Amino acid sequence: MNVLGDPNLTTAIRESFDSGHTYEVILDMLRTNHKVSVSMRSLKTYLKEAGLHRRGNYSPLREVRRAITAELRGPGQLFGYRTMWQVLKQKHNLCVKRDVVMRLLRQLNPQGIALRTRRRFTRRTYHSMGPNYIWHVDGYDKLKPFGLAISGCIDGFSRRMMWLVCGATNNNPSVIAQHYINCVKSLGVIPMRLRTDLGTENGTVAAIQCTLRHAHTDYYAGSSSHSYGSSTGNQRIESWWSFFRRGRSQFWMDLFGDLRDSGNFNGSVEHQCLLRFCFTRVLQKDLDECKNLWNNHRIRPSRLASCPGGIPNELYLLPHRYGSRDCGFPVEDSDLDVFPEASQVTELCGDKDMEEYLQQIMQQHGQQQSQNWESAMELYLFLKHIARL
Repeated sequence: MNVLGDPNLTTAIRESFDSGHTYEVILDMLRTNHKVSVSMRSLKTYLKEAGLHRRGNYSPLREVRRAITAELRGPGQLFGYRTMWQVLKQKHNLCVKRDVVMRLLRQLNPQGIALRTRRRFTRRTYHSMGPNYIWHVDGYDKLKPFGLAISGCIDGFSRRMMWLVCGATNNNPSVIAQHYINCVKSLGVIPMRLRTDLGTENGTVAAIQCTLRHAHTDYYAGSSSHSYGSSTGNQRIESWWSFFRRGRSQFWMDLFGDLRDSGNFNGSVEHQCLLRFCFTRVLQKDLDECKNLWNNHRIRPSRLASCPGGIPNELYLLPHRYGSRDCGFPVEDSDLDVFPEASQVTELCGDKDMEEYLQQIMQQHGQQQSQNWESAMELYLFLKHIARL
């Protein structure tokens, strides 16, 4: 029986190949996640027949230039050549050499290259036993003046982003707890430890973590499974926010700042609700793309770090390849459904009445929800004019 004829396996192989994983890692993922053993020769034969090649068959330079130009119109203007190269592979399905991307960026975005030339931070040494040993949770408030709040969580060992979600608030304990429950439910595992800041928004998620761990007998069981600390001490997620600022959020801060400076946004509750209504889906799509790119990029090893270098998804899913183990604990959906946050539904703009009103206006004028930031901006200005806000 030819196991590579299984559509689920072929889909998994294609996704792993497109994510840039090596052949050895693809085989390891098939063994670990699908309980299927495939020889290296069979894998290479399948990839050849499917037309999947690492080298050669490069995309036309015209298409590469067009894709880079399109990315530079949005948050991509903050990308370095390595990130742009990965975006071209994963998002645009283009095959191109990294040095070609570097040369094109020098031509198309010389100002961005100059802005990225800065001193390197000196970081403290971080220790973690393996994936799911400790998750770091924090909120990102740089877009809050415009009514958009972001919540994120990162695994300390693999540096894999567990969730990255935008919404009306990241100060509501139920909202943070819902992000945690959704993530745990999708993975079927809870972390050994959870680390949050001292804010009151983290009280519910701390209680849920300790409740789920109360029957365990390890050193960090029960109430020891959660720890509070200062924001500056939550170094894993704070370090990631620094990357996020340089590579993504600065674009949105500038975009909304221009909207405010032009007199089309005054910071009122109504304007914030309207901006959330128009931009939340677009921003969340951008956050999902950022999360996916980060989880599939390669972290270079460092002499000063105790955690190994590598691709976050590989570090998280295949810890045995790095001399580590999964430190999480399995959990059933029934254990999570007892918490009311598991079924909580949030409105798009944070105000049910406002959202219904804006939906009615859109239906009356034949408007559709936006797919990119340009159409979201047009929708915002249109609704602002019609609603006389």
